[in-house]
Amino acid sequence: MHTDSIVIKAKTGDPEAFVQLMLEMELPLYRTARSIVNNDEDCADALQETMLKAFKSIHTLREPAFFKTWIFRILINECNRMVKSSSRTLPYGELPEVTSTSKDYEKIELWDAVQHLEENLRTVILLHYLQDMPISQISDILEISKVAVKTRLHRARKKLKHSSQINQEKGVATS
Repeated sequence: MHTDSIVIKAKTGDPEAFVQLMLEMELPLYRTARSIVNNDEDCADALQETMLKAFKSIHTLREPAFFKTWIFRILINECNRMVKSSSRTLPYGELPEVTSTSKDYEKIELWDAVQHLEENLRTVILLHYLQDMPISQISDILEISKVAVKTRLHRARKKLKHSSQINQEKGVATS
């Protein structure tokens, strides 16, 4: 696999290979961090710390095939550390501009509902659906069992469905 060979080069100390890996991972890492910390400044800090920690410790990565899991674990731990150490209330992420189609409103309502989930439920939803990660990889990243991941996904879906039903009822009531 192409990425594995780049990871191997980065492990041996090749800074260009590490930069290439970070460029490939930047957007998925950003999306995940942004959804956890909910503001651009903390997101940038989490990404910077993640990349710095990864650069300093990439030589400890045992299997190149697990690079993505490894770096997401670093990112999520860093984001969780930031959220826990923050004594201020975290603002919810800015919503995208609303256009006139009802599909866009549904996306905004869904995104808002996801942002209101408890942290542990929101994280599994974001990794599974936003990053398209399989349950086994989420299990490795969060260091929980596959059953726990499935349970969290089920609970999160149930809450999102309930939230969607409430929004539909509000829509019917206001029509």
